[in-house]
Amino acid sequence: MKRFGYTNAHQAPRIAKVVVNVGYGKHAKEKPFIDHVEKTLTLITGQKPVHNKSRKAISNFKTRVGMPIGASVTLRGKSMYDFLYKLAHLTLPRVRDFRGLNPKAFDGQGNYTIGIKEQLAFPEIGQNMSDIIHGLEAVVVTTTKKPEEGLALLELLGFPFKKE
Repeated sequence: MKRFGYTNAHQAPRIAKVVVNVGYGKHAKEKPFIDHVEKTLTLITGQKPVHNKSRKAISNFKTRVGMPIGASVTLRGKSMYDFLYKLAHLTLPRVRDFRGLNPKAFDGQGNYTIGIKEQLAFPEIGQNMSDIIHGLEAVVVTTTKKPEEGLALLELLGFPFKKE
């Protein structure tokens, strides 16, 4: 509040939700891959994922309207903060060749998206689940309107950003 000159506690930036998303890509018609993604997301987040369907038919991607194209989980409350702690302090340090998060990756609204190439960095994923490797993304949605405020909020939560 002091840093940005807020007079009311309700003006201070907060995290609204975290959305964890996996796109199926070329594996959209493979049932074992979809089941593996669902199991992985359930282990990582503690919630059952929702399967997202395409809204448009795109011939280059070989998708039709209503075809499943991904799975996502929306986290709020205590489970959101537990996931953020695990992401910042356990998972990101385990990512191969990790040198810190890019502080310029905020969108114009103060939200931050983290892409992870392999789900193996999460501590819940054991060796028995390493046969199928896929990436995922986590979107941290904040109540801020400026990227600087979002960066300050995530730094206070312990996210390892690169120093420039």
